[in-house]
Order: sequence, then C-alpha cells, then structure tokens
Amino acid sequence: MSKKKNSPIYIFAEALKLYFSNFDKFVKYMTFPVLGQFLGLLLTLVLSYFYAINLPNLAKKIPALNDFSTLLLFAILICLPGLTIFLKAFWEYLVAYGAVNSMLENMIKSGKVYDFDAHTELIKRRTVSFVGLWALVGLFSLLSLIPFFWVPCAVFAIFFVLIFQVFTFEPEQTPLGCAKRSLELVKGHFASTFLLIALVGALTYFLIPQIAKVFCDYTHITLALSNLTKPFIMLLPIAEWNNILAYIYLPPLKLDEVAMFVVSSFIAQIFIQYTLPLRSILCGVWYKSLNGGKLGVNTDSKKKSKSKRPSDKLMEESHKKLTSKKLDRNILKRAMEKDSES
Repeated sequence: MSKKKNSPIYIFAEALKLYFSNFDKFVKYMTFPVLGQFLGLLLTLVLSYFYAINLPNLAKKIPALNDFSTLLLFAILICLPGLTIFLKAFWEYLVAYGAVNSMLENMIKSGKVYDFDAHTELIKRRTVSFVGLWALVGLFSLLSLIPFFWVPCAVFAIFFVLIFQVFTFEPEQTPLGCAKRSLELVKGHFASTFLLIALVGALTYFLIPQIAKVFCDYTHITLALSNLTKPFIMLLPIAEWNNILAYIYLPPLKLDEVAMFVVSSFIAQIFIQYTLPLRSILCGVWYKSLNGGKLGVNTDSKKKSKSKRPSDKLMEESHKKLTSKKLDRNILKRAMEKDSES
C-alpha cells in the first residue's frame, strides 16, 4: 500500500484532487498575478502607441519635447503606470511559487484552502532569500540557453524541481542549500520524478492551452483580438525581418499570421500561468512522499523537546513584526492550523 501511495500515478491523482477541490479559490488567488501582468503590458503598449503616433503634433505644441532628455522622460512617465502594475503582478506570481506550497498542509489536513494573505506573508517575510533563490534559477535558465548545456541542464532541472518546496518547508536552507537538498531528495527517484513532471507538463503546458486555443478559435475570440493587435504589430520592423529571412530562404512573415501567433501565445501563457498551483501542489505532494511523509525537516525525538522547527520560529517572528500592522495578528497562526469549521 505504501508503494502505491509513493507511485507517480497516485501522486499525480492526489495533486489533481487537491487542486480541483479548491479550483475556484485558486482561480481567484491567481487572477491578479496572471491578468495583472497582461493588463500592465497592455496599458504600457497602448499608452506608448498613442504617444508615438501623436508625438509630432505634441512636439509642435510643446517645444520641450524636441529635447531628447525631455522626450525620454515623458516616455518613461507614460510607461510607468503599466510597468508598475506589471511588476507588482509579476512579483505576486513569483511569490505564489512558495505560497501555494505553504497552503498544502491545510489542504492535506482539511481539504480546504484559507488565509491566502497568511501564506503569502510567510514567503514575503523571507524576501532576501527568496530573491536569491530566483536569482539562482535565473542564472541556471541563462545557462540552459547555450546549446552545449541543453542536455545537462535538462537533467539537473529534474533534480532541482523541488527547490521551492524545500525553501517553503525548510526555512533554514540557503538558496544553494535548497538546490542541494532537492538533489538529495530526487536522487534515486529520477525516473519517477521525470514521469511526474512529464504528466503535469503535458497537462498544463500542452493539453489545457490547446483546449483553450480551440475554444478561442471556434468562438472567433482569437481573430477579434488579433485584429486589435495589428496596429501594434505594424510598428514592428517586419519588412526588415523578411529581408533577413529571404537570405536564408525562409518564407516571409505576414501581418495576419504574426498577429494570430502573438494572440495565441498570450492566451496559452495565461492558462499556463493559471495552472501554477497544480504544478506546485504536485511537487509539494512529491516532496512529502520523498521526505518520509512529512512536510518539513525530519528531526529526532530527542531534539524536538529542545529545539523548534525553523518554520515555527518564523511564525513567532512574523507575529511580532505584524503586531503593529492592520493585518490580523492571528492570521499567520490560522494559516498553519486546521480550519475550525472542518
């Protein structure tokens, strides 16, 4: 029976059950992190577009715009509102990588998700370490762009797949320590881990976006959105790109095709980002399985009476830090306890 519970198929099914039993809450939780990014980019593009097409007339009315530094300053100010929304949403999306893992213990105990602010705050309390972890991920991603490192990076990506789970459940770990700990957990279970990542990747990166694409194509949503994006696409140097493509005997780019591709890519990306909780839950359940059925550091019974888990210390520190804030001082405690209604 224990072997069955540790099998990739069982882990995958358990993750699906936990995710879809709280589907509406996860959709609500991810709405700003996902749609906020696209709203910010859209606002930036729209304001920049109207600024660009009206610049000649504005320069006549406002002579200061003929100066490059003033021109640049106005461009930055115009882009600032959209970029602010985008960066705020992007940061919340990155935080969700850890916050969803923090919610897992509630889901396993009661099957419910509650106190989103508390779980988010637990990650934000460790901003420096969290940014360091993402910097490590960024460096690894840049390295993976070099063709020579494609295969090694693909292998190590499987070994490092649990770094955000380690970060959440083992707060004493450094960013490098998270990578090392993930490697230790996955070592000896590479094939099962690869199968799990393949299953959830096929579902969230291919199947769900494809279903969404078919629906949007059938209802002409893609076509309508592509028509709206054409004015922005026309600003791109497509003619110059086609000259380059002609030299390497590739077919030229067409405005309609580029617009449809951009819109389809955005739609797919929206659904991929919305399903982040499913991927995090699956990795969290797998972490629990590989960690002896526990969400956190395994400690000896002798040490338990003398020391507290780093996460417990973090909770106490968070209580002290948040006493002077409007946030309910008990919210962090409730985030780690079973729902009183269950």
